[in-house]
Amino acid sequence: MSPQASAPRPASVRRILTQVAASVALAFTVVAASGILMFQQIAKQEAVHRVAEVTDVLAESLVQPALTDAMANDPAAATAGLDSVMRNQILTTQVVRVKLWNPQGLVLYSDERRLIGQRFALDADARDALTAPRTQAGITDLDRPENGLESAPGKLLEVYRPVWTPNGQPLLFEAYFRYDLVSQRSDELWRGFSGVMLSTLAAVLVLLAPLLWLFYRRARSAQLQREQLMRRALDASTEERRRIAATLHDGVVQQLAGAAFLVGSEVERANTQGEQARAERLAEAAASVRDGVAGMRSLLVDIYPPSLTVGGLAAALADLVRTQSGSAARIHLEVDPAAEAALDAEQQQAVFRVAQECLRNAVRHAGAGNIWIELSQQPKDVRLEVADDGRGLEPERVEQAAAGGHLGLRLITDVAVAAGARLSVASSSTGTRFRLEVPR
Repeated sequence: MSPQASAPRPASVRRILTQVAASVALAFTVVAASGILMFQQIAKQEAVHRVAEVTDVLAESLVQPALTDAMANDPAAATAGLDSVMRNQILTTQVVRVKLWNPQGLVLYSDERRLIGQRFALDADARDALTAPRTQAGITDLDRPENGLESAPGKLLEVYRPVWTPNGQPLLFEAYFRYDLVSQRSDELWRGFSGVMLSTLAAVLVLLAPLLWLFYRRARSAQLQREQLMRRALDASTEERRRIAATLHDGVVQQLAGAAFLVGSEVERANTQGEQARAERLAEAAASVRDGVAGMRSLLVDIYPPSLTVGGLAAALADLVRTQSGSAARIHLEVDPAAEAALDAEQQQAVFRVAQECLRNAVRHAGAGNIWIELSQQPKDVRLEVADDGRGLEPERVEQAAAGGHLGLRLITDVAVAAGARLSVASSSTGTRFRLEVPR
C-alpha cells in the first residue's frame, strides 16, 4: 500500500550517539577528501617547479658547455658530443628521457636513437620556450608523434629549456622526469597534514563534547517531561473515563433498567385488564428502553473497558469488537496469547487505545466490508495491525498521521510515542493498514 507515513520515534542515547559519530565521520571524510585533492594539486605545482629548476641546472652546467656550433644542424655531431654527457650524467633515476632540438623541429639528439635525425612539428610550449626564452614545464602522456618510439609508461613531467651554441644559435633541450615525484610529494604533504587534521578534529570534539552532552541532557529532559505529561494525561483520561462509566452505570443505566422493569410490569397489567392496544404500546416502549440500556452498556465498554483491567487485553479487544457488531463491516479478531503476555499493563492500555481509534475510524469513514485486527509477537516487538478493505485515506490525511495534524490520528500518535512504540500507516484505494510496533 502507498503512501506511507510513520510517527516520530522517541530519541535515545544510541540514536544521538550514532548521529554524532556519523557527523564526525562525514566531517572527517569531507576534510580528508578535500585535503587529498588540494595536496595533489599542490604536489603537482611543486613537482613541476622542482623539475624546472633541476632542468635549468642540468642545461646550464652540463648541456650548454658541451655544445658546439657544428651541432646546430648536424645530428651526428650532436650525438658524438653529447651522448656520453647525457647517458652518464643526466639520465638518472629521475630523468628518463632527453632530446635536443633545433628551431626547425629536427631532433639533433635523443636517448632513443631511432628518433635522431627525424623532424617533427614543435608544439606550442616548445615554440614559446624558444620565442620568449624561458623554462616551460608540465605534465604529458607521451601522446605526440615524436613519442611514438618511446617506451616510458604513464604520465611524465616534461620540461623545455632553451640552450645556446657558442655563436648564439638557440637550441631546445627537452627532459622527461618520472611522475613519481608528484606522488611522493603528495604523500609527504598528506602525512604532514593528516597529523594536524586529526589533532584538530580531536580538539574540536573535546571542545564540543560538553555542548553535545548539554544538548543531549536537555533533549532527554524535554522528552522525559513530555512522556511524563503524556502519561499523566492518559492516566487522567483513563480515570475520567472510569468515573464517567461508573456514574453512568450506577445512575442512568440503573434508572433505565428500572424503567424497563416498571414498563414491563405495566405491560402485564394491561394484558390482564384486556387493554391490548395499551399493552402493545407499552411493550414497544419497554423494548426501546431495553435497547437504550444495551446501547448504553456498549458505550460504557467503549468509554472504559473493565475487561482490560480484569480479563486482559484479549478480552477487552473482544468486547471492543462486540460493540461494533452492528456495523456493516465484518470484523476479524486474532490475538496471540504470547503477544498479550509480553506487554505490561501500560502497554496493553496503549495497544487497546490505538486499536479502538483505528477500528472506530475504519467503521465510520472507510466504508469497509472487512476489518482485520491482529495482535502478534515478533522477534523484537509486539505488533498490532488494524487493516480494512475500504476506500483508503487521502494522501494529506496520511501525512497528518505522521505530523499529528488530525485529532484522532494525533491522539493515537501521542499514545504510541508515550509507550515508546512506533506507529505507521499505509493507505491506498484498496484499504488502510495501521501498524503499531511495541518493543518487548
